[in-house]
Amino acid sequence: MPNRPLYNQDATEILSELKTDRHHGLSQDAATALLEKNGYNQLKEAASTSLLQKFINQFKDFMIAILLVAAVVAAFTGELVDAIFILAIVIINAVFGVFQEAKAEDAINALKEMSTPNANVIRDGKEMSVKSTALVVGDIIRLEAGDIVPADLRLIESASLQIEEASLTGESVPVNKVSDTLTDKDLPLGDRTNLAFMNTNVTYGRAVGVVIGTGMQTEIGHIAGMLEAADETKTPLQENLIRLGRVLTYLILIIAAVTFVVGLARGRETIIDMLLTSISLAVAAIPEGLPAIVTITLALGTTRMAARQALIRKLPAVETLGSTDIIGSDKTGTLTQNKMTVEKVVVNAEIQDAATTEELSGTYARLADILALNNDTKRTENGYVGDPTETALIAFNENHHRDIDTLFSEMPRVAEIPFDSERKLMSTVHPAPNGYIVTVKGAPDELLKRATQIEMHGDVVPLTDEIRTKLSDINSELATQALRVLAFAYKLSDTVPPNMTSDAVENNLIFTGFVGMIDPERPEVAQAVLEAKAAGIRPMMITGDHRDTAAAIAIRLGILNEADKATAVISGSELDAMTDEAFAANVHKYNVYARVAPEHKVKIVTAWQKKGKVVAMTGDGVNDAPALKAADIGIAMGITGTEVSKGASDMVLADDNFATIVHAVEEGRKVFANIQKSLQYLLASNLAEVISIFVMTLLGWNILAPIMILWINLVTDTLPAIALGIEPAQKDAMSRQPRGRSASFLSGGVGAAIIWQGILQAVIVLSVYGFALAYPVHAAEFEAHRDALTMSFMTLGLMQMFNAINVKSVYGSMFGPQAFKNKLFNWALLGSLIVMAAVVVIPPLNPIFHVSHLDGYQWAIVLVAGISIIIIVELVKLVQRKFFKKG
Repeated sequence: MPNRPLYNQDATEILSELKTDRHHGLSQDAATALLEKNGYNQLKEAASTSLLQKFINQFKDFMIAILLVAAVVAAFTGELVDAIFILAIVIINAVFGVFQEAKAEDAINALKEMSTPNANVIRDGKEMSVKSTALVVGDIIRLEAGDIVPADLRLIESASLQIEEASLTGESVPVNKVSDTLTDKDLPLGDRTNLAFMNTNVTYGRAVGVVIGTGMQTEIGHIAGMLEAADETKTPLQENLIRLGRVLTYLILIIAAVTFVVGLARGRETIIDMLLTSISLAVAAIPEGLPAIVTITLALGTTRMAARQALIRKLPAVETLGSTDIIGSDKTGTLTQNKMTVEKVVVNAEIQDAATTEELSGTYARLADILALNNDTKRTENGYVGDPTETALIAFNENHHRDIDTLFSEMPRVAEIPFDSERKLMSTVHPAPNGYIVTVKGAPDELLKRATQIEMHGDVVPLTDEIRTKLSDINSELATQALRVLAFAYKLSDTVPPNMTSDAVENNLIFTGFVGMIDPERPEVAQAVLEAKAAGIRPMMITGDHRDTAAAIAIRLGILNEADKATAVISGSELDAMTDEAFAANVHKYNVYARVAPEHKVKIVTAWQKKGKVVAMTGDGVNDAPALKAADIGIAMGITGTEVSKGASDMVLADDNFATIVHAVEEGRKVFANIQKSLQYLLASNLAEVISIFVMTLLGWNILAPIMILWINLVTDTLPAIALGIEPAQKDAMSRQPRGRSASFLSGGVGAAIIWQGILQAVIVLSVYGFALAYPVHAAEFEAHRDALTMSFMTLGLMQMFNAINVKSVYGSMFGPQAFKNKLFNWALLGSLIVMAAVVVIPPLNPIFHVSHLDGYQWAIVLVAGISIIIIVELVKLVQRKFFKKG
């Protein structure tokens, strides 16, 4: 074919190139040959991952590998209990990961399921119905109202054809289609009016078209390819955990190696002894419970969010919401209701809000009658079906409690001139009390040209130039508000016009009024936008609609300021004209993107991501899926959303309520804060264990055995750490700026707190050991060291649990109103204290854990040392708040 877009080529030229004919179509043999050559008219499926592969993938983390090596070494050196403990923790974490991955749907399969089952095709000169999957390029297709377009078509005949393309372009109003050759170059998808696209809906008229693309070669196939090729983005949570794991791994290797070398250099330990010591250090340094704690905390967050209509498909999305900087939202069906509504009524040359118009009488009643009569809407069991503009006119009548069924029965349509996109008018003829009434609906400019009178306050008067100018001004005013304006007129006739042509009928009209329609914003969205801005989040509108419509809705929602209307709105064609570098440099200027294609949406998302921003993208259509997948968090609509958008998303809004996102952001911020608390608690504890074992090795003391460390970690890393995951949100959670992508779990003073609190705990543990040696209960050196080790073991365990109270706030006091509000935490702490003490109090457990039985004096030392962590940390926090203005 010529190297020009198909919409710029003449239909006969295309038919010739494709070796097909308008009336004869392809031969069955030719169609079969093309089908074998090019494949079926369906979308390619993506490869799936088996459960076994998912399970194996969980073990590709380096920290997990170290734990597995530690388990093997422990097993070979006879420490089977240690090995079993480590393996159990690793396997539980892997099962958690597999469970979450197994819940994800496949977006490409969802796209495939959308294909229409049958199509009306002409082959060998005969019209027949075939499965849409059997269509090939060159097939001649017949379209009628109600059909789903089975493949991409170049229209060769068109009669009043309108196609609703919201799922592809995002534009809610059906597009008037033509068969003419278009002359404009580089047209966006929504303006290619002589093309029909696969899986869009014919709402009005009829047409004949030739197939120009099937399967993956269609526009929807192009989107499917983008989905398949798109890289999975790592969430800030995943990136944080990867960075943390890398740092911990290096530290573990260095500390274990140094300890191993120092121990051998002292000459008092064997290689096996130092190997076990190194294993103890590895076990102490690795927060084995962290993956499980993060998973559980996120899972608890998903449960709370589900109760608020936000359904999480991928666990990390919970936390990602809390760090979101940008929310790019589709307009149609997300910010708006995806339902055309009459908003303004113009009668007697005056504008009035449609909702406040009281009982209709006089000229208002005349206009309402014309709205209903000049209308092709059909009533079905599932409501009204038809052009959204026309169903809005019926809804206007019903909202004003008018009996339109009686109107239809008394004034049935007896003749008509269908709508035509060239003259932009539609006329119908109905019986009237004294003859017949001709009703006319259409574009204001065209209808005003054909009107000579106007009905004002129930009287028909001449349409003067003064009134005509006023009406033109009103039309312009409504258009600037992004309202779709339709004009209505009528004339009376003694008989049905014998010649039903535009020239014969659509003249000498009596102008009645205008209606201004719009796809209105959801009532709760403006408040949600306000709250998002207060939380430091930037909402943006990304839509396929026209510039003025998008800008008007954005201003009404608070996404755009009136003063920025000229500079903060950009169209898809303007975006194409900019280089990637220029756009990246100016992306911060734009709040509204109009007339954009799917590629533009991905470009917008990635531009913000390159600036280090965490981007959320909401949407409901097929066109949104690539951007949903590319975004850090994709948010699909649960009610109006396509299966494709849901399959590509991280979160689904069950109520399609934009305001639910704000609640989800608050929950996400709470989840991050609670993971931070758990992390501070775990890492400070592990640091204390590492320092204690390292110093004990240098001093030649008995060291904490691997099973001791694992027991402490098992007791302290489970219930208390999980309970920290459901701490209530801090009051100022939604008044802070987003953390952004560069923030980590160690920011906000958490890293420093981990270090000094870990060192403090190690100093206290070593002090208890030294005190127990200096003032032993038993004279024998072996028993004295065993007692000292047991007291250090218990001090470390109890102190870690008491420190869980401290980490509820980095700088705030534990003696606040919310200190013990979390009842689960209180019970978890009490239960863990009892379980921790049990290994010493119950004699049969003593040899298993290499501990001795303590007397009252020794227990007193342990308790005082354990509780001291609360007192010391409270004093340090007080100094930080008072002298360094922290918190």
